[in-house]
Amino acid sequence: MRKFALAMAALLALAHPARAADLRLPVKALPPAAAAAWNFTGCYVGGHAGGLWNKEQWVNQTPGILFGQPLGGHDVGNWLAGAQAGCDYQFAPGFVLGFAGDYALSDAVGSHASAREFGVDYHSDAKSIASATGRIGFTFDRVLGYVRAGGAWQHDYYSASNIIIGMAYAARDTRAGWTVGIGGEYAVTNFLSAFIEWDYYDFGTNRIALTPQIAGLPPAFADIRESSSTLCVGFNLRFGGDALPAAR
Repeated sequence: MRKFALAMAALLALAHPARAADLRLPVKALPPAAAAAWNFTGCYVGGHAGGLWNKEQWVNQTPGILFGQPLGGHDVGNWLAGAQAGCDYQFAPGFVLGFAGDYALSDAVGSHASAREFGVDYHSDAKSIASATGRIGFTFDRVLGYVRAGGAWQHDYYSASNIIIGMAYAARDTRAGWTVGIGGEYAVTNFLSAFIEWDYYDFGTNRIALTPQIAGLPPAFADIRESSSTLCVGFNLRFGGDALPAAR
């Protein structure tokens, strides 16, 4: 029994310094995992839908007593649906430059009674709108806020009718102008992003030659001042480049 007690005392004496040494050794913590940051670099295709609002002012340019007289105008709004494609490049610490093209169909039909003629109505129908723009933005991880600007085109039908003879004149025109807009985009998954965007389009004033629809009517001309605005939501399928999350 005495030998057992002495042996236990010796073991405890040997273990105590080792335990103390262990307590004095610092414990090295594991390095924190690198945080993943979204990168918008890459290309995309997608679709969008929303509304288009069109504003027009007509001025008579047909030689005669009403030459140069304003004929009135109208505002119209209707649906919008289309597609877009583009590419982005993200610079540190979060600036994004990109370019894109988009095309959308619409059917924004409107009309107004002439301000100078009795029984005459003027009509318009915005059939499609397109743009080619550059954009600059800033990211907050998966959120991108941006502004964009560039060239724009809108395809319109125009006509004039009379309460007695019905459709008297018709024309179609593809107008060129400029656009500026603002939007926000969010990367929902590694390959899918969603956005909301508002754009203003200015197509200036075009002189439109209205073709007679009834034999015997003389040619007619009108200067039409036109602008549009759109509000849409959409999605982009992203691929290529650095579209996947990248470690900071």
